[in-house]
Amino acid sequence: MKKTDQENKKVKEGFLGQKMIVLPPGVIKNMTQNPITAALHPTAVGYYPRAARHDRERKHGSPQYILLYCIEGSGTIYVLGKTFTLMPNTFIIIPRQKAHHYSSSEENPWSIYWVHFAGTQADALYKRYAKDDMPVVQSIPYDEQRINVFSLLYSILDQGLSMRNLEASSIQMIQFLSSFIYHEELYPNYYHEDQISKSIEYMKANLDKNYSIRELASQFRYSVSHFSDLFKKKVGYSPIQYFNQLKIQKACQYLSFTDLNIKEICLMIGFEDPYYFSRMFKKLMGISPAKYRSQYKKQ
Repeated sequence: MKKTDQENKKVKEGFLGQKMIVLPPGVIKNMTQNPITAALHPTAVGYYPRAARHDRERKHGSPQYILLYCIEGSGTIYVLGKTFTLMPNTFIIIPRQKAHHYSSSEENPWSIYWVHFAGTQADALYKRYAKDDMPVVQSIPYDEQRINVFSLLYSILDQGLSMRNLEASSIQMIQFLSSFIYHEELYPNYYHEDQISKSIEYMKANLDKNYSIRELASQFRYSVSHFSDLFKKKVGYSPIQYFNQLKIQKACQYLSFTDLNIKEICLMIGFEDPYYFSRMFKKLMGISPAKYRSQYKKQ
């Protein structure tokens, strides 16, 4: 069935249940001159629920940074020559003064919280989020507290635009943005267990490699000491000890179920020296690789 003109119409704003506040230019100017609000302040905030046919294009970009946070549905963002997809519990920050185009999915319209922000610290904050100055879609656990912070931010601006309200909104804006950009530091328990599990999966997928602890830690952007502490707390062994255990477990499988010789098995699990492998195997298993194979064959 052919869609009607109304169904095809793209919409910038005007959704059932939406919330939106755009600060006047004069108010924004006052915020840039106030020492409390100058560093970081909102210029517009909003929430669009089930935003069907939402479509916004700015050919010359926006003078402010734009954070889009999706809680349901999906949509796409085109900026700096790349297309990004926003799904539930993901966000993106669109850099200022860069042409962009974003739109809600036709089949599954997104619900998004969004804020425009500026200030003397806005550029530095964006760099903390971006990767090589490029925006990235990042996943983030849903947190009711974050929604509460936004609601309070919106409520403060909705009450009026006195300077004290603007100062309070600026403070709330810092908290809101921090809940995205510094979420791992603010709420480490959300991440550490999963990150260590991911590091174990990474080890299992790369048993033929010979990584140092620094290389393993860098995969997850941890310092060596922090990664080691978290890993040992979860697993009971240091990362390298555990990596070697995984290698030896795999060697046991090769010894039991294949006819590969010791040198071939070493290459399969990232040991360059067969003698070092044999010593490691005997240390962990209590017998030599040859004796292990012999005993298994007898069984």
